[in-house]
Amino acid sequence: MVDPSSPGLLLVLSAPSGAGKTTLARLFLAGHPEARFSVSATTRAPRGAERDGVDYHFVTRDRFAELVAADALAEWAEVHGQRYGTLRDTVEESLAAGRVAVFDIDVQGGAQVKARWPGQAATVFVLPPSLEELERRLRTRSTDPDAAIARRLGAARSEIERGLAQYEYVIVNDELAAAQRQLEAIVAHERARLAGRRDEAASALAEAVRRERVDPRRWLR
Repeated sequence: MVDPSSPGLLLVLSAPSGAGKTTLARLFLAGHPEARFSVSATTRAPRGAERDGVDYHFVTRDRFAELVAADALAEWAEVHGQRYGTLRDTVEESLAAGRVAVFDIDVQGGAQVKARWPGQAATVFVLPPSLEELERRLRTRSTDPDAAIARRLGAARSEIERGLAQYEYVIVNDELAAAQRQLEAIVAHERARLAGRRDEAASALAEAVRRERVDPRRWLR
């Protein structure tokens, strides 16, 4: 369980579309009501049952440009022809309150958050078991036309290469419960590290590696 008295943590989750990062983020938030989901602003249209202000802040391209000009975004990037960004107020409020702020963003945005708050951000890249499984998940989701799925698969290799090269942690989302436990261990480690509890931080990582049989050279970078 996350200790709400610990320093704030920016938990950045990135992955190719369909790898399951949003599901992991929701499971973590469900178990930690003191944590906060960072609702990104985007110029793309809602998909399925997505709600404005809950899943994303859906804005026009002109409004997004205004946010950039006002330096109101902590990070932003253009992905698949649409713009996405994190509101700076979300970051500052979460850190001031000692909360875990969960970010569901791409590698470009994650790198910007890490660069601005290097000691308070933990970057986690979520991998699918294989590209074949990634394609199956995208098609099962049935929210995109074939052309969009092909574009996402084409971008997945590049996103994976950047995530593996730049991110601190890697989780292979093959079995969801195991991936969830690994994410919990990462957060426990990072909160203990920020609070200066070194023995507790080391123990959280060691237990996760032992229990999940994860290669620490791959998981902890």
